Amino acid sequence: MFGCEPLEANLVRDVAALLGVPVVTLAAHASEENAALAGGALCVSVSHKTRVTNEALLALKQAGVKLVSSRSIGLDHIDVAYAQSVGLEVRNVAYSPYGVADYTTMLVLMAVRRARVALRRVDARDLRLGDPGKAMRDLTVGVVGAGRIGRAVVERLRAFGCRVIAHDHRPKGAVEHVPLDELLEASDVVTLHVPLTPSTRHLLDRGRIARMKPGAVVVNTSRGALIDTAALLAALESGRLGGAALDVLEGEENVFYADHGGRRLEHPHLERLLAIPNVIVTPHAAFHTDRVLREMVEGSLRDCARFVAEAGHDR
Repeated sequence: MFGCEPLEANLVRDVAALLGVPVVTLAAHASEENAALAGGALCVSVSHKTRVTNEALLALKQAGVKLVSSRSIGLDHIDVAYAQSVGLEVRNVAYSPYGVADYTTMLVLMAVRRARVALRRVDARDLRLGDPGKAMRDLTVGVVGAGRIGRAVVERLRAFGCRVIAHDHRPKGAVEHVPLDELLEASDVVTLHVPLTPSTRHLLDRGRIARMKPGAVVVNTSRGALIDTAALLAALESGRLGGAALDVLEGEENVFYADHGGRRLEHPHLERLLAIPNVIVTPHAAFHTDRVLREMVEGSLRDCARFVAEAGHDR
């Protein structure tokens, strides 16, 4: 298991003992240079936090690996077609959607109630009231993607009295489905819950952002590249949009999950985003609950054990 942080490694030991399978954990992420360490293993488990390069995939195959299990739902950090072309199977894991749905709802509330502005004022010992926020029951929220997480978000938002509409290429769930452009034009808040694929990259591009209601808020807990960040920045800085809450960001791989200790962030847009008071950025943390961490580890280990058993191997 590559890319195991201490907390995750502890979970691995517990789950491996429960399943009775031998596991080696490494803090380092899978790379071309360390792939040989997987020699003798049929399966490796990788994290979503760093891209697994094609060179690393080929090196894993040459080391004898047959399955790459990612401890994530999304697989955009792996070139699955290339992996299959060199004889590697790639699988993801499913985990409870409720943690991400809870976090999304929190970000919606923080954005419409201007929580970042309020907290920064309090930190500066300024205890005056600022501009008022918006009441949830007065809002239309558009949910783009009605899969397991999207539907859980719909349930939570309805509890606050919002009007909720959705867009999905395969409409599902008891919610009003509308075309994407109609959703953008009608929604006070747009929240994204679709996977990143070639067809969804920059789903919110300059043209679609221009269709959104003046003052609308964008929330993204899915994948950063669903949004054309340069176009979003332009709309925020001009005042065309009312705010954004971003748990994911284009180019986050070079910035998130590290302590930058007051240094300037080496990212083309992040410094500008953080300078906008009505923008909230968190470091791809929506999934990060104790329950989900265990489900990710257990799901990956069970999948690997199942693969070995199905293949009829004893190692």
